[in-house]
Amino acid sequence: MPQRRSHVASSAAQSELATALAALRASIESPTEFPAEAIAEAQAASAPDPDLDLREVPFATLDPAGSRDLDQAFHLQRTSSGFQVRYAIADVPGFVRPGGAVDEQARLRGQTLYLADGNVPLHPRVLSEDRASLLADAERPALVWTMDLDDAGMRTDFRLERALIRSRAQLDYVSAQAALDRGGDEQLTLLREIGEARRAQEAARGGASLNLPDEEVVLDADGRYDIERREPLPIEEWNAQLSLMTGMAAAELMIDAKVGVLRTMSPPDEQAFAAFRHQTEALGRPWTEGGYGEYLRSLERDDPLTLPVLEQAASLFRGAGYVTFDGALPPGDLQQAAIAAPYAHATAPLRRLVDRWSLAICLAVSQGRPAPQWARDSLAELPALMQESAQRASRLNADTINRVEAALLRPLVGRTIEATVIEMRGEDRAAVQISDPAITATAPVPAGTVPGSRVPLRLVRVDVADGEVEFAA
Repeated sequence: MPQRRSHVASSAAQSELATALAALRASIESPTEFPAEAIAEAQAASAPDPDLDLREVPFATLDPAGSRDLDQAFHLQRTSSGFQVRYAIADVPGFVRPGGAVDEQARLRGQTLYLADGNVPLHPRVLSEDRASLLADAERPALVWTMDLDDAGMRTDFRLERALIRSRAQLDYVSAQAALDRGGDEQLTLLREIGEARRAQEAARGGASLNLPDEEVVLDADGRYDIERREPLPIEEWNAQLSLMTGMAAAELMIDAKVGVLRTMSPPDEQAFAAFRHQTEALGRPWTEGGYGEYLRSLERDDPLTLPVLEQAASLFRGAGYVTFDGALPPGDLQQAAIAAPYAHATAPLRRLVDRWSLAICLAVSQGRPAPQWARDSLAELPALMQESAQRASRLNADTINRVEAALLRPLVGRTIEATVIEMRGEDRAAVQISDPAITATAPVPAGTVPGSRVPLRLVRVDVADGEVEFAA
């Protein structure tokens, strides 16, 4: 798949960038270290005894290369009626004592924050990257979803159980995709088959995936900061379908029990659809028939105008949030519109606070017990905690990328650069994509410019410390 990486070349720019990123880390409005009490509690914590021993099942994990906080492991098999998916989730509810020091720190953080030079974890690393992480060749407690599917990928039954597992392999996206392209093994072949079947189910529901290119700051072996942009690999989309299917099962359990927390998003209104249709026409890739999900799936990834279309489509995927309930379902639509079904975050408890509540409630409900009182007592706090942490993570990500992009552009001050307009932001300003170095920026453009146009820009000023760049048309 297309991949672009831009390097911060000069030692002066590298030094200035390192200073800027250190200052950014220091400015995070969240704890960055754990108190001794939380670390000691994490080291001493143990999960409840499992109900099942699944150590003989050859689970595997699939994550970005080098990951240590492994939330999910899967095992797939074909059955006489279709498929069986076992999806093991790190048993964070078992390790974290409600009201304890680790719980308190997690509520302050909300989610793991990712920086150019590492991360600020949601839980102490002894849990998130060791004792609770589903690392290969280590026995770990897990909450295992077992889901039966028919030949078309429709889920026909599921259950959730606490089990002891041992993952056999820690796979990464790039190597696994390459292995599958060469022929792969049975598990990867089944992942593709089930993933495609679930994508077809998503399309039949009227769901849609945006799948914008990834943009990530990386630190290479030579100590250079880079920005890497690449299209999501097919295997990432298939893997994501397992998580989506699990989240839908979790939502079903909580809705039936009338207690829980859902991830919701209202469908776009007619005004948003009309604006998007107009934008696709202006780009020369008109959306003329079918649902918007069907249209987005039809776009060719190698088409240079696909990225501008996807950027415009982002306006259709706004307004996601959390809704909690206990005793009665809230009024209104409980669906996540992009998934076209009720959905819950329940597969990343090492990295996201809300998943611990979803899993604890689902496990109790699946065993015929009432939802834990600690979870019910604190449900109403979750939406605000998650919104605050999401805003913090978004600001940190944007500020990090802005500083690295400024360092990349620093040698080009005074030069003219050609860029592609991605999105108009007013009459004479636009989001633009520069190919070398591979960055996005906001710049002035002539009035009447349309997305997809090529425009020359002159780089006037760069401030690495603040992540600011200034262009002139």
